[in-house]
Amino acid sequence: MRIGVLASGSGTILEAILAAGIEVAVVVVDRPCRATEVAERAGVPAEVVRRESFGADFDRLDFTHRIVDALEVHGVELVVMAGFATVLDTPVHDAFGGRILNTHPALLPAFPGWHAVDRALEAGVEETGCTVHLATLEVDAGPILAQERVPVLAGDTAATLHERIKAVERRLYPRTIRAFVEQVSAR
Repeated sequence: MRIGVLASGSGTILEAILAAGIEVAVVVVDRPCRATEVAERAGVPAEVVRRESFGADFDRLDFTHRIVDALEVHGVELVVMAGFATVLDTPVHDAFGGRILNTHPALLPAFPGWHAVDRALEAGVEETGCTVHLATLEVDAGPILAQERVPVLAGDTAATLHERIKAVERRLYPRTIRAFVEQVSAR
């Protein structure tokens, strides 16, 4: 199954996916970022589909079409979101429905959306974690594929807690991707 990874940042999730031996057909980013360097070092094609605006004039539909085009050019069959910071519109779900995986730094359905780690700390929960789920049009609401708990420790800051969650994510996500591919291939 040809995998396309969507990323926007440091590429640590991409590094974990590649280190797990998961073959990636293309990495698509929405801004210049370290993830393209990670892809290039691994010999994986990388494409920048630049998000020109972060304001009210952002054309999410047009941007989503450009992302879908970049994925389809590389024959992608499974989309893996790896720290991708732009919410995509209907066309990506039309093209890859049921085949878009996402990871989220909380135990969904708790704390969906942005700032999940901050919100967990503000709520005073004793544990949070990482969720891998199928992406749907409704943000962080798709079927859950895997979760792992992470305790909230006394004195945790958003940075320290998020780093522990990311350590779990870098282990859980590749394992879940592999299981998803095996399950789909067995059908």
